[in-house]
Amino acid sequence: MGRIAHRLACLLLGGLAWSAQAVEGPRPFVVGSLKEIQAQYAGKPLIVTFWSVGCTHCPAELKTLGALKRRHPDLNIVLVAADTPDDGPETRRLATQYGLAKAPQWVFADPIPERLRMDIDRRWYGELPRTHFYDAGHRLEAVSGVVPEARLRQWVAANLR
Repeated sequence: MGRIAHRLACLLLGGLAWSAQAVEGPRPFVVGSLKEIQAQYAGKPLIVTFWSVGCTHCPAELKTLGALKRRHPDLNIVLVAADTPDDGPETRRLATQYGLAKAPQWVFADPIPERLRMDIDRRWYGELPRTHFYDAGHRLEAVSGVVPEARLRQWVAANLR
């Protein structure tokens, strides 16, 4: 196999591996993952929502975020499930159900979730949903509990231009 053909084969296989990983389920969220997410969206408004399959109030927020994403396709939303990697298929199903199938999805992948919560925000004790709003300068506004739809729309209007 020629050098160019070999490189093309490697690129193709790498692309297929990445594509398969994206289809398999959410990425593992470990210490440092939030910094990775922030770096990926540097200079861009971003909503990171922490939720769980078993959270009573999370579906209402996911539904509202899904509706906002449909109205504002450029809205950057990242989902982080405070569940386990075994819950990946269910988190993916629920994200799809609420119109967020294309949003990047992560799932807690540390056997000690407190370590992840401390890395995310030392003042957060795990209440869900938890929403982090980052403006273009990445100033953080963290909200525990369901964010009212009017408040979400207000943030989108102020930050998407």
